[in-house]
Amino acid sequence: MEIFGVPLQAMLGQLLLGLVNGCFYAMLSLGLAVIFGLLNVINFAHGALYMMGAFFAWMGMNYFGLNYWTMLVLAPLLVGVFGIVIEKTMLRWLYKLDHLYGLLLTFGITLLMEGLFRSFYGVSGQPYSVPEALTGATNLGFMILPNYRAWVVFASLSVCFATWFVIEKTKLGAYLRAGTENPKLVEAFGVNVPLMVTLTYGFGAALAAFAGVLAAPIIQVSPLMGSNLIISVFAVVVIGGMGSILGSILTGIALGVIEGFTRVFYPELSATVVFIVMAVVLMIRPSGLFGKEK
Repeated sequence: MEIFGVPLQAMLGQLLLGLVNGCFYAMLSLGLAVIFGLLNVINFAHGALYMMGAFFAWMGMNYFGLNYWTMLVLAPLLVGVFGIVIEKTMLRWLYKLDHLYGLLLTFGITLLMEGLFRSFYGVSGQPYSVPEALTGATNLGFMILPNYRAWVVFASLSVCFATWFVIEKTKLGAYLRAGTENPKLVEAFGVNVPLMVTLTYGFGAALAAFAGVLAAPIIQVSPLMGSNLIISVFAVVVIGGMGSILGSILTGIALGVIEGFTRVFYPELSATVVFIVMAVVLMIRPSGLFGKEK
């Protein structure tokens, strides 16, 4: 069966690939949206944190014999602690300054981390095997679905919507949002706002690392894997609306699928379709699809 001259199986394969990429876009843009929406910091180091998560998983397997499932928990915790150190020692002093200072600082951290990993591992990718429990594929009749890619979609969507629920629908999320808008008032109720801010940045860093561990068996682990993705992720955040949690999730998934379909019908455009969509959205709605008009 063909649709517009394209075999159905090939189209579904690209749709799956786009959905997987969209899940990575959603995970990374979610971390960026959490940090910008709650801390008002443009975190350019997010790609480096994503790369560190993948490398920590690879190092855990090769140096300490730790399996994928252990590192899926441990790597985000380690990168989250690293993010907390960054926030407490550097970012904390920039909150009252222009966004540009935070952007330049996190860009410098990115260059530092990429250079450090390149000096030890070079630029060639390191392989990371799919966990044994998720090897193979499932025949759905109309297509063959790799088990690991199905797991990536399930895990990413679960974490994304759990994060949205906590921030938008719980008392903790209300404290976080209020703490960024009126910290003095929230502190009057006995809430430790500086600690909350620190943990929020650490959580955003952990989200990036979680995405990195999920990506490790799909793409080779490389010091450049974050920088190759982060520009597209920033475009996703802008389209969804800076600071919009739900906007980042839905836009990331949608743009991944659009990218997948573009590879089928017009492959030459697949690398730039995200930026074309961004340009169109900004012309119509400068605050993004889900952003608040000022």
